[in-house]
Amino acid sequence: MKYKIKSRIWIDGKNGTFLAEGRIDLLKKIIETGSISKAAKSMQMSYKKAWEIIDGMNKEANQPLVERISGGKGGGGTVVTKEGIRTIKLFDELNTKVQLFLSSEISKIKW
Repeated sequence: MKYKIKSRIWIDGKNGTFLAEGRIDLLKKIIETGSISKAAKSMQMSYKKAWEIIDGMNKEANQPLVERISGGKGGGGTVVTKEGIRTIKLFDELNTKVQLFLSSEISKIKW
C-alpha cells in the first residue's frame, strides 16, 4: 500500500499567524475579484474576519500585501500589491517543496 503524508504550513510572526494556506487563498481571491468583500463572500467568510486577516498580514509584512483603492468613477476596491504577489509566489513555492520532500521521505519507509 502506498501512503501519502499531508501537511499544511503556517508561518508565524511576532503577532501570531502571518501566512497560511487560507490566507494565501484570500489574497488570490482578492486578485480575482478586486474586492475584500467579494473575496470574503466567495470563501464564506465575513468581511470583518477577512479584514482582520489582511490587517494582520499587512502589519507583519515589511511592506503592505494589500492596499485599498479610493473611490472614483468605478468605485473603490482593493489590490494585492507587488509584495503581496511576491509573497503568494514564495509561499506556493515553499509549499510545493515541502510536499515534494514529504513524498520523498515517505517513499523511503518500508511499512
